[in-house]
Amino acid sequence: MQASILIVSKDRKQELERTLLLLETLICLAEHEVLVFLDGCADQSHLLKKIFPWVKWYDAQKSIGASAARNLLYAKATGTFLIGLDDDAHPLNADFIALTKAIFEDYPTVGILAFQEIKGIFNSDQEALVYKKSVREEYFTNDFIGCGFAIKKIVYDATNGFPLWVDIYGEESCVSIEVLSKGFDILYTNRIAVNHRVDRIARKMAGRNYFRFGKQLKNSTYYFLVYYPIPFANILKLYLHNFRKYALSDYKYFLIFF
Repeated sequence: MQASILIVSKDRKQELERTLLLLETLICLAEHEVLVFLDGCADQSHLLKKIFPWVKWYDAQKSIGASAARNLLYAKATGTFLIGLDDDAHPLNADFIALTKAIFEDYPTVGILAFQEIKGIFNSDQEALVYKKSVREEYFTNDFIGCGFAIKKIVYDATNGFPLWVDIYGEESCVSIEVLSKGFDILYTNRIAVNHRVDRIARKMAGRNYFRFGKQLKNSTYYFLVYYPIPFANILKLYLHNFRKYALSDYKYFLIFF
């Protein structure tokens, strides 16, 4: 297999179905594979297995968390490079796999490609592409976001993979620091873009930012404890920053902080 496309989903049957329908029109199933992990879904996402028999399905009856699900799923992939997508994200380039291969060939030291993320709900991909810069933008960075990226399999296998001690939010940073420590680079490129189909206003109204805040604060603490030989100054800065920016500005943030 040349490319493995990997998706972890939890209780987002409609979004996952749309993503798979779009992928079906973009990839050659004889050359590439799509793997999906259903993380304790209770919304009948399992019914999609009959609609998409070409997908390699894996699931857990009880949710194990996005990072642990990725850890299990990525170990099953056989592609030369692994493309990670969120269940509500899809590539805006019809040739995204060929571009991934070409960019990796252009940059032999690069282990991870971070794609451009275009957030929002649009009527068409053409509408979303209005937000894609016409000028090529590429630079080395130290992190990536999980809604759209590619990693060489040999690079991923050289790391510990997505951590089992993170549930959700922050797992990409763990893979990033391990990839960099192995001597590989992370490249941001806007040659490949994904539409992350999120309604940011609706998420904020639903309180998702509170959920994210608590998870990221906890997991960032773990990150420093695991990867830094002397982590306490970094943890103190982390807490001071979040206290001033969030806890002092909002009562719910204040409670979550403590």
